[in-house]
Amino acid sequence: MTNDQRPIIYIAATNHGFGHAVRAAAVAACLQQLDPEILIIMATTAPRWLLESYILGDFIYRPRPLDVGVVQPDSLTMDLDATLEKLKHIRSSQNATIAAEVSFLHLNRVQLILADLPPLAALVAKAAGIPCWMLGNFGWDFIYRAWGGEFVEIADWIGECFSQCDRLFRLPLHEPMSAFPHITDVGLTGGSPRHDFEKLRLQFQLTAPPEKTILLTFGGLGLEKIPYSNLQHFPDWQFITFDRQAPELPNLIAISDSFYRPVDFMPLCGRLISKPGYSTFAEALRWDVPIVSIAREGFAESPILLNGLQEYARHQIITPAQFFDGDWDFLHQPLQPPRSTKTLAKDGTEAIARTVTDFLRSS
Repeated sequence: MTNDQRPIIYIAATNHGFGHAVRAAAVAACLQQLDPEILIIMATTAPRWLLESYILGDFIYRPRPLDVGVVQPDSLTMDLDATLEKLKHIRSSQNATIAAEVSFLHLNRVQLILADLPPLAALVAKAAGIPCWMLGNFGWDFIYRAWGGEFVEIADWIGECFSQCDRLFRLPLHEPMSAFPHITDVGLTGGSPRHDFEKLRLQFQLTAPPEKTILLTFGGLGLEKIPYSNLQHFPDWQFITFDRQAPELPNLIAISDSFYRPVDFMPLCGRLISKPGYSTFAEALRWDVPIVSIAREGFAESPILLNGLQEYARHQIITPAQFFDGDWDFLHQPLQPPRSTKTLAKDGTEAIARTVTDFLRSS
């Protein structure tokens, strides 16, 4: 099949940490499995190596900053002034951005935009005369409005953008997302482990039992200083980190090869330690891995995620002081059971990909 006959999709992802890019890339990978002829364009400033860790086939990488998310030096610290400045710039230059992307879409005969969750994507699609579908568990209008001041006007503008979206795949652990006129609820999204577990245990010398194997993962932004000195209190435990600045310690396995992802190790671990983030929570919930989460202030999504954590997962919620200043005694404490006996559907990635594939095949 020649390129002018192939179905073509433009997938736009916010580069806010790694979470949005990860779940968008997971859908892209599933699309390729369902129909290898689909040509995928990934429009994001997330690093290409991250996308390639999920998307094993070919794709076109188009690094375009369609939005900013939140400017953060690490996973728990936010720079609101810098965020507002970048948002104003994106809004003031939106006409030029839209014109450039519309030209690109027409040149490449794109049939559909799937966005997670840049607001401008809806305006680009409208100007190009093609549908825009989105996926997410919160909208940026929800995050910014909670900060008040000049962010309220920005939130209103984003809500107007979202109102132009043709369809939202609303993920679990969500806010109402009322700006979207057409909502389809789906299950959890994320990647699946793709390595043999016994081979991983041998390769990385994972000799501790699962209940004493801990995954430390804080998304693409990481943390400024993880207190690795606490690992000395757990000499017969093993800890896994993807922090490339991690020290060499006898019970710390540092994964630096981008070929591996946190989800590949999740089923080997008795719990993971993280901060509130949909993609990490969703992948852990998909594989029934208990979650220890640091509480996070000032980010409107956090209470929703932490409530979902308590509802559906074996869990612990700890304070920043317990993590940064304590001796990690919380690891000796029992996990809390989920409050609900209900479980979340785990087929969100597949459901979105099937719907997109059916649309592209029929277009």
